[in-house]
Amino acid sequence: MGEQFTPELKAYCLSLGADLFGVADLKHVEGIPTIPTDLLDSYKYAVIIGVTYSFEVFEQIVDGPTPLYSRQQTAANALLDHMSFLVQKHISAAGYRALAQAASLVMDKENWMPNVSTKALARAAGLGWLGKNLLLINPQYGSRIRIAAVLTNAPLEAGIPMQNHCGECTKCQEACPAQAIRGAYWRDYPASREAALDFARCLGKLKDEFSPRPDIGQPICGICIKACPFTQPKKRSR
Repeated sequence: MGEQFTPELKAYCLSLGADLFGVADLKHVEGIPTIPTDLLDSYKYAVIIGVTYSFEVFEQIVDGPTPLYSRQQTAANALLDHMSFLVQKHISAAGYRALAQAASLVMDKENWMPNVSTKALARAAGLGWLGKNLLLINPQYGSRIRIAAVLTNAPLEAGIPMQNHCGECTKCQEACPAQAIRGAYWRDYPASREAALDFARCLGKLKDEFSPRPDIGQPICGICIKACPFTQPKKRSR
């Protein structure tokens, strides 16, 4: 059944405007923190959809986020929330359980956590790996992507989790304005968030310095995204 429903669901997601599609088997993320703690218990898979930014958005970033980047981040989140809602409806109409997860929703303000890490789900789906900046890095687009997820028990074919390809590269660490990225390397997941970066320093820079800037209004940066070699556009032959 998964061999039939997965291609149909992928075609539907791409028709909505998704640039990336993947399916994660939730067994690969057993034990990750969720809100509520039993969030994943009724589901077997997560459908991941993603949209991309053009590199030109990040070319304009020099010492912090630009108003354009802030607007496009807001637009991308709204688009993903709309798309994931429609995917939820599509799966439900086929007779299966489905629950869309917001593209960007902080449920735990103290630990800055969403209901579930969509980055971990996307990594399990084979759409990328968690880079040294703890962002999802896709082989084609780097980190200039936004993602959302739909939990489901529909019969689907899952992707293969992707291992880390950062190697010895430290460009994001060198570019980080908060000097928060530690430059550690792992194959699958870091031992902890703090093992990868000083999260308090990163969040402090975003909330206290970048967010209050004119026409920004949200804790974003973009500098480490721009610095990543995978984010650079691939040269195409005409």
